[in-house]
Amino acid sequence: MEQEIRQSKAELYELLLRYIHSKQAEKDLLEGDDLSMDLLRNSITTLGERLREVENKLAATEKLLKLSQESYSSLVGEIQDYGIITLDPDGNILTWNKGAERIKGYTAQEITGKNFRMFYTPAARAECIPEKLLSTAIQDGRVQNEDYRVHKDGTLFWSSVTITALRNNEGELTGFIKITRDLTERKQMEDQTQLYLRKLEVENRELEQFTYIASHDMQEPLRSISTLVELVATEYTGKLDETADNYLRFIRQSSNRMSDLIKALLDYSRIGNVKQKEAVDCNQIILTVVDDLRTAIHESKAQVIMENLPIVHAYPIELKLLFQNLLSNAIKFRQQDVPPVIRITCVKREHEYEFMFSDNGIGIAPRYQEKVFEIFQRLHNKLQYEGTGIGLAHCKKIVSLHGGEIWLTSTPGVGSQFYFTISA
Repeated sequence: MEQEIRQSKAELYELLLRYIHSKQAEKDLLEGDDLSMDLLRNSITTLGERLREVENKLAATEKLLKLSQESYSSLVGEIQDYGIITLDPDGNILTWNKGAERIKGYTAQEITGKNFRMFYTPAARAECIPEKLLSTAIQDGRVQNEDYRVHKDGTLFWSSVTITALRNNEGELTGFIKITRDLTERKQMEDQTQLYLRKLEVENRELEQFTYIASHDMQEPLRSISTLVELVATEYTGKLDETADNYLRFIRQSSNRMSDLIKALLDYSRIGNVKQKEAVDCNQIILTVVDDLRTAIHESKAQVIMENLPIVHAYPIELKLLFQNLLSNAIKFRQQDVPPVIRITCVKREHEYEFMFSDNGIGIAPRYQEKVFEIFQRLHNKLQYEGTGIGLAHCKKIVSLHGGEIWLTSTPGVGSQFYFTISA
């Protein structure tokens, strides 16, 4: 619109100048040529009308633009969740909304005209962070930054800032618009979470170390007890009465069970100590486990059916222990006079593999289906089924180590299905 006005004015002035400096103007003035003068007047009138028309359009456009700017300023001014301010090219504050007042504590009257550097910590100002942000915004168009800022009362708050460079139609820098969010609560939650995780990691490491040392130290006196029991049993079995023989048998069984528990604790404390994952062929792992359990499989007449399993990125030793525990449990907790049938399958989900170990064993009642994954939890008398009550706790820890979950469905007298996931 301004271009049209400038063009019309230029055409009018050029026409007048050409006429004034022409010989025809002198001739018309001397001869009083009315026709030429009428032509000039008409041309000037036409150009004048064009100029007035363009000026009227410009005035109307400016009025609409002013109304639009007032509406925008009013809208921005009322926003409370975001601090929205405009800066001149040197970083001095031009406008200030209610969100900026809420976040930073200053009113518009207090802050307008001051430089935005005052919101930065002394350390940030010493490193020229405000100037660097403006420079990056000029170069790239916009810049984002998260760091501590200074409130009016001197306290610090964690903010997310976006600064965008503003330019006119000619590409000249006219200033900046700066949008600020107060993320102090989120930052505090993140810091607390990180602190909790570090504390938990230290406590877990100390607990695992204590478990290992305690278990290791308990083995030595237990070996002495076991050796003495064996010597007494060898020397006196059949020479004493039946009650004494039963006592010796109970002591031997108890010492053996204690040895198994200590070994299980040691194994549990070692899970996850090796932190290097690698590509593991689950088919090969299952074949190795089946070979290790060949005696139990033969004696129980178990049938292990395995579908084509994937290659996963996992901890190989821990994954083998997971498969072995699930497979040995399926063999151990079988129905009387019913050969176990164990099916091992896997389904690829969006971001993980879902494995299933299905059996036709004795099953687990619903009220115990969460309890079985806790350490030292037994559902059966040790005379019915041997074990330490730690196998499924091993499984849960191993699955958690791989970022997955483990659960089961089961019907007593029909069988169980154990499911677990491993990240793809």
